[in-house]
Amino acid sequence: MTSTAKFHWFLPTSGDSRSIVGSSHASSQQSVPDGYRPPTRRYLAEIARAADRLGFEGVLTPTGTWCEDAWLTASALLAETERLKFLVAFRPGLVPPTLAAQQAATLQRFSEGRVLLNIVTGGDDLEQRRFGDWLDHDERYARTGEFLHLVRSIWRGEPVDFTGEHYRVADARVSTPPDPLPRIYFGGSSPAALPIAAEYVDTYLTWGEPPSDAAAKITRVRDLAAERGREIRFGIRLHTISRDTSEAAWAVAHQLVAELDPEHVAKQTALHAKSQSEGQRRMTALHGGKLDQLEIYPNLWAGVGLVRGGAGTALVGSHQEVADLIYEYHSVGFDEFILSGYPHLEEAYWFAEGVLPLLRHKGVA
Repeated sequence: MTSTAKFHWFLPTSGDSRSIVGSSHASSQQSVPDGYRPPTRRYLAEIARAADRLGFEGVLTPTGTWCEDAWLTASALLAETERLKFLVAFRPGLVPPTLAAQQAATLQRFSEGRVLLNIVTGGDDLEQRRFGDWLDHDERYARTGEFLHLVRSIWRGEPVDFTGEHYRVADARVSTPPDPLPRIYFGGSSPAALPIAAEYVDTYLTWGEPPSDAAAKITRVRDLAAERGREIRFGIRLHTISRDTSEAAWAVAHQLVAELDPEHVAKQTALHAKSQSEGQRRMTALHGGKLDQLEIYPNLWAGVGLVRGGAGTALVGSHQEVADLIYEYHSVGFDEFILSGYPHLEEAYWFAEGVLPLLRHKGVA
């Protein structure tokens, strides 16, 4: 058994609904369902304040074509909360490392230590090129390694000179290093990604595969980190549908699928299946576009990934069933859980009031 787990929630900066919101990162437009809730500052503040009150450790502020900017979102919402941390996602190839080190240091000071960083290397060429990034998949991870080396070096407070394949800096520094240093989170499933995780990050993240598959992945990263004399934490990204009874939870899941257009599902599945992201392809393989085979493990449901890019699986069941599956993930080595649900405001309450007390009783939360 690992240490007590931390539970984070999610800020839906691409919008929210009682239906699934999301598309492939490579899509030319985002699907907007009925009852769409735009990601206004006021609505996102409602979610952040709820997560703060309910005891979540932090909120993931995502990045991507369909998201509001993560740095600006976190900056706007920090003043709306008291203790909640903000896990700010950003793509390292789009921001020079010295500037990123400075931005993170400033936000860490202004927030009084409530900033975490989620490094998103970027898995899809089409989306990367929208932002002016033309490196291929493996080159992007090599650049991420240099980026993290530089940011961590600059944060030590000494001037940095560096010449690499992707970056060259002279006398790089920040006025004052952040205190505490923001913890660095990172996800990536490809052979190019795992050594970067082992070398530089504090918490390695993966999307929600069945426990044995997810455990095999973190074992590889743990072994690579041990070879470098390091220990890291492991986190998993999941959606959640938790209700007083299993039947009520599955009714919600089935309704989410019933609302989907089969033509849209087929289109998104095809885009996801040919993504350069190995993690995305693994998510897609869990359901293969088949609407009638979505429970891929007891109480683990792949329905969200039929149309949404990125994290595509959900914990579905009674509060006890969801707590039991989280306990299983925790038992195989996951220390942190980044959760979400449709709609995010209401689902935060379902999980925090129904599942967290059970996990506290088990000694997990």
